[in-house]
Amino acid sequence: MATEEKKREVRESLITYKPIGIIHSEHTVQEDTPIQGIFNPSKGSVEVFEEYAEGLKDIEKFSHLILLYHFDRSTGSEIVRKPFLDEEKERGIFSIRHFNRPNPIGFSIVDLYSVKGNILEIGAVDILDGTPVIDIKPYVYQFDNRKEVKNGWVDDTHVGEIAGWNATPKGLRKTERTSL
Repeated sequence: MATEEKKREVRESLITYKPIGIIHSEHTVQEDTPIQGIFNPSKGSVEVFEEYAEGLKDIEKFSHLILLYHFDRSTGSEIVRKPFLDEEKERGIFSIRHFNRPNPIGFSIVDLYSVKGNILEIGAVDILDGTPVIDIKPYVYQFDNRKEVKNGWVDDTHVGEIAGWNATPKGLRKTERTSL
């Protein structure tokens, strides 16, 4: 177990990351950007900066990638807020995926269509154009899939219907939903 000194050291530390690339997408306005890529056919690309391009070796053999990125257009930090899927009740920020977090780090699973040099052509894009990429990891079904998953408060929402909605912040506010 970490000592009090180690906990204080961690609490006071500053962690800095250097972007390895940039997202290119059709999404330029947060309000019109899908909240989850799985419900969205949007395509885009990841431009990996040349100094990191060699790190893409063998990535074309994967069908999906996990992208970690910096929410560079976050509008603040919140600990509690109403999620897009449930405008009725406030939730803790660590139980939702909103961009206004203490550390504005985003995560998306995207489809990988092709690799052309340092450019990854991707689908299921729910990321704003120009977003800095922090890391790329392969999605490995045997590692990343879990059985008997609990989905917390999300199970009590209309998530099964979301594919038919315009699943953007603006679109969800306009959608008629009844409380479950």
